[in-house]
Amino acid sequence: MNEINIVGQVIGGNVGHLLIRQKSNIDLELGDLLIAENDNSFLLLKVFELKYGSQVDDSSIEMASGLILEGHSESSFIDSDLRNYIVASVKAIANVKGTNVTIPKTMPSFFAKIRSVTKTDLAFLNDKPENPILVGKVRSGSKVLDSDVYLNGEDLLTHHVLIPATTGRGKSNLVKIMLWSALNSNKFGILVLDPHDEYYGRHKNGLKDHPNSKENLVYYSPTAIPGCNTLKINITTLNPHDFDGIVDLSRAQRDAMSTFYMEHRENWIEQIILSNSLAAEALNVNPSTIGVLQRKLRLCLGLTSKTNENGTIELSSDGDMFSPRTGEGTFNQIADSLEDGKIVVIDTSRLGDQAELLIGSSIANHIFDRHRYFKSKGILDQKNPVSIVIEEAPRVLAEEKINQSDNIFSTIAREGRKFKVGLIAITQLTSVIPKMILTNINTKIILGNEMSTERHSIIESSSQDISDENRTIASLDKGEAIISSIFTKFPIPVKIPLFEDVLQNSSSEPDQDLVLD
Repeated sequence: MNEINIVGQVIGGNVGHLLIRQKSNIDLELGDLLIAENDNSFLLLKVFELKYGSQVDDSSIEMASGLILEGHSESSFIDSDLRNYIVASVKAIANVKGTNVTIPKTMPSFFAKIRSVTKTDLAFLNDKPENPILVGKVRSGSKVLDSDVYLNGEDLLTHHVLIPATTGRGKSNLVKIMLWSALNSNKFGILVLDPHDEYYGRHKNGLKDHPNSKENLVYYSPTAIPGCNTLKINITTLNPHDFDGIVDLSRAQRDAMSTFYMEHRENWIEQIILSNSLAAEALNVNPSTIGVLQRKLRLCLGLTSKTNENGTIELSSDGDMFSPRTGEGTFNQIADSLEDGKIVVIDTSRLGDQAELLIGSSIANHIFDRHRYFKSKGILDQKNPVSIVIEEAPRVLAEEKINQSDNIFSTIAREGRKFKVGLIAITQLTSVIPKMILTNINTKIILGNEMSTERHSIIESSSQDISDENRTIASLDKGEAIISSIFTKFPIPVKIPLFEDVLQNSSSEPDQDLVLD
């Protein structure tokens, strides 16, 4: 072992909590990766706590401190590196033998010397999985190693992804990196509901600058730009289930919607809005219920009624989105693009929450119904997986939302993997999402979070034991993350590159590692 790389020595602990005495002039950090070598294998260790250690008793330390504070000469026995030092609490996270990585079941020998990790130690991570998606580079504390971290795209997307973090820790940047990587192939259909119009890059750099954007990227906006699609949705393509968990509806109101849908099929919304008390009573629906429904549908869809030249009352649109006359093929076009393995970005920056989520709910229902049909016909394996990116996921996945009315997003979270449909849920508030949903999300890319309640919820629902990572998660800087997934042998600390750097490197050196094959 190269003595230059030695950072400490084992002085005690147990199989899940080893104590390492830090070598003088070495600064270990929370999250540092370390190596304890055996004959033909090594243990990969991770620092999760640092504290002071001393051979001097507490009363002597206090006395010496007082002498120094009052201006007396320093006592050399207090300052000696041999008597006073730092102890790192570490956990063995992997046992590595060649390319074989297993869960650790042994301990390093007593007084074993510990060294820092190198890129060579992590060679087992260099093999790209099938259909790779780049997440970032391996991180040891705050040091970034030149070792890329890829995850299998199909496994990752169909088994759902949670990206929890407080504001400003790099959630959107991470999603851009993953989408940029997915654009290298047409193996994944990803729907992005973009409430800030930040992913496509209408006014700045974005996914449109990817070399494959013309083939693999589709953009919809209410105010479309040349070469892109105008987002217009015909109300006849909506069904009552699209409103579940999106619009606050009572049981009677939901029943009334279903009744009108069964009676009038695709014209059900028009019939509700133009309905009068006699029409409602003819279907055994309380007129007051229809009155409330009319108000809610008008508000959500931006619809009004007016009298035309012939004196007939007809439905009209006072908004830019939902229409009674145009946009019949929008949902099918979007679904077709997703089935073809394209990324579809929908600009919802000019819409309210309800309209944005209604669009997402409708498309999700289209996709889910298609994939259930594919499975019933035995052809699902031939289809690309589809994933849906949801910003501020508690808007549809919070327990109170699901209790009001089960929606398509919670259905996908529970059953989507069987039909190759997944979610990428982005949130600041993990704690409001039910445990049942969280446990079905098999990959969590955890960025910094200083809120104790949120960290506890993240740790409790992670796919691997990260109970020792509480302080580490709180200390994560912008762009630093921990990947906890059933598809990795251990929680992997990563540094996510800046999207601007990836874009610049891609355009100047197209064959480098950041651009996938």
